Amino acid sequence: MPVLVVGADTPMGSAILSALIERGGEVRAFVTDPLAGEALRHGQAKVAVGDVSDESHVEAAAAQAFSAILVTACASDGRELSFADSPRDVLAGWARALRAARVRRAIWVTGPTAELDPDWIASTPEHAVLRAGVASSRDVAEEVARLDEAGVL
Repeated sequence: MPVLVVGADTPMGSAILSALIERGGEVRAFVTDPLAGEALRHGQAKVAVGDVSDESHVEAAAAQAFSAILVTACASDGRELSFADSPRDVLAGWARALRAARVRRAIWVTGPTAELDPDWIASTPEHAVLRAGVASSRDVAEEVARLDEAGVL
């Protein structure tokens, strides 16, 4: 079943993307940087380049996806946010986009102190939050892949 990684052009997103590609199936990468998108096009992921703050871009990339992996760092890492005033607005937009695209499962990958609104998390029928604190990117990526393969979260 298709899985979308929003923020695939972050170090954490790249590790997650690799772990998901390793296990097989359709993997989609949502990136902001066209150069990162071009590099990923030569791999095994389908690539969407857009603005992470434009929920219509995220919704289109999530169309018919079963799962979405949301790397929240890309909402506050200094990239241009043309359609939102704050990282909170970006994350709220992602939740609306997933709901509109009827994504079944969301895995939010955040820093240890990030605040996620419970309504965002509950925007999909199945959801999980991974706080990537001291764990390595590879460990987090493996946990994301395990959760994405789970029968139910």
